[in-house]
Amino acid sequence: MKVVIAPDSFKDSLGAAEVAAAIALGLKEVYPDATLVECPMADGGEGTVDAILAAVNGERRSSVVSGPLGSPVTARWGWLPESRTAIIEMAEASGLQLVPLERRDACVSSTFGTGELVLQALDAGAQKVILTIGGSATNDGGAGMLQALGARLLDASGQPLAAGGLPLSQLATLDLHALDPRLTDVQFEVAADVDNPLCGPHGASHTFGKQKGASPEQILQLDAALGHFADCTAAALGTDRREEPGAGAAGGIGFAAKAFLKATFRPGVEVVAELAGLDAHVRDADLVITGEGRFDAQTLRGKTPLGVTRVARRYGIPVVVLAGTLGEGYEQLYHHGITAAFSLTSGPMTLAEACSQAPVLLRERARDIARLLLAGIR
Repeated sequence: MKVVIAPDSFKDSLGAAEVAAAIALGLKEVYPDATLVECPMADGGEGTVDAILAAVNGERRSSVVSGPLGSPVTARWGWLPESRTAIIEMAEASGLQLVPLERRDACVSSTFGTGELVLQALDAGAQKVILTIGGSATNDGGAGMLQALGARLLDASGQPLAAGGLPLSQLATLDLHALDPRLTDVQFEVAADVDNPLCGPHGASHTFGKQKGASPEQILQLDAALGHFADCTAAALGTDRREEPGAGAAGGIGFAAKAFLKATFRPGVEVVAELAGLDAHVRDADLVITGEGRFDAQTLRGKTPLGVTRVARRYGIPVVVLAGTLGEGYEQLYHHGITAAFSLTSGPMTLAEACSQAPVLLRERARDIARLLLAGIR
């Protein structure tokens, strides 16, 4: 028997590689001679660099950059020397997990640190940059990233704008003369799991602003500020990208990537699956096991279990999901090729207890699934 184990990370608990290892241990208890392929996955959010580097021969690098609120943070990024490809995880520099709940402020958080990581990639001689943009703390339309790359955003008095999304309402001049010229020689690919436009009721501010600390009034102000930024960008570049799918991803950095970096967009899980060689692993498998911390209707937006299932469906391979919790609407995924889904918890427990016991719970549930398979075979 061959089983491909291709989970995402379990947020605040285990990385994807650790999840895969725990599942493998449970399967081995019942099928000690099975071929188990551990293929850690991600969808563009936290852990994407780790998942890719676990699957390919790459280097893990780190740089000290500006965090979402300006304080220095150490951000990890990946380097694939053979293809001169940099893998930049926005969450490492500008991620929501870097800001305590009580300090989250979508009005002033900035993507400047992500731009600094792009500069690091340029200095390394990158010919391609894969930018994964899930898990952001920001709502600045990528303005901070552009400032780090040399663009000047000025108010009516000719003064540089302060950091964050709200000051974009004061933008009067968008000066691109000092934008790093090396950007034109680099291919940018954005790995994202959302397709929201920049502005409006389904845009960055209205959809994601609350979780980043914005009040209802601030959400309206941020949406208007991003609209003004889009107006200024259209005037400077002659094209308007605000309505394109993905422009609202990660607080609008998707917009900046499309407009200024000419980036192509792909679902994050597709990018990781390709780099990890998931298709080749799955095609002759008997079973695929995937998973994530919370499995619900939002998984249909392009998260890891759905992406893994799409690969498995091409070869008619059954897919089982192990999740920390099964949320509302998870059964919709059965219509998209998932065979069965199981929650880890074996009884009432707090979130903290579930996180701390995750390795044991994953091993036990994987063992239970293997025993069920064994009974079916007999």
